[in-house]
Amino acid sequence: QVQLVESGGGVVQVGASLRLSCATSGRSANAVTMAWFRQPPGKGQESVATINWSGEATAYADSVRGRFTISRDNAKNMVYLQMNMVKPEDTAVYFCAAHSTLWGPIQLKPRGYDYWGQGTQVTVSS
Repeated sequence: QVQLVESGGGVVQVGASLRLSCATSGRSANAVTMAWFRQPPGKGQESVATINWSGEATAYADSVRGRFTISRDNAKNMVYLQMNMVKPEDTAVYFCAAHSTLWGPIQLKPRGYDYWGQGTQVTVSS
C-alpha cells in the first residue's frame, strides 16, 4: 500500500512558476514508478510526467516537455513537479500517482497506477 498527499497548488499568472509536492508513505513507496496526471475543467485525465523508482529516468507529455520537471527525493519520501512558464491550458486538478509494480520502468499511461492522491488545484490566470 502507498499513500499519497499532494500540495502546492494555487492561482498563478501566465508565465509564472509553481512547484507541486507529493508526500509518499508506505513500505514500497520508494520502489515504484511515480507520475503526475491532471484533469482540466470539463476534460478527461491527461498524463503529465513520470519518473522511475531511482529518479534516473523520466518522461513527459509533449504539452509540458521543456517547461515542467519531475523529480523525487526518496530520502524524504517526496515527489515534485516543478512547473515553469505556465499557460492557461495548464489549469487543472493535478494528481500524484504510484504504480503498482516494484522496480518498474517509467510509464506515462495511467494503466497500472493503483494509488492516487486527492489532487491539488492549479489555476493559471491571464
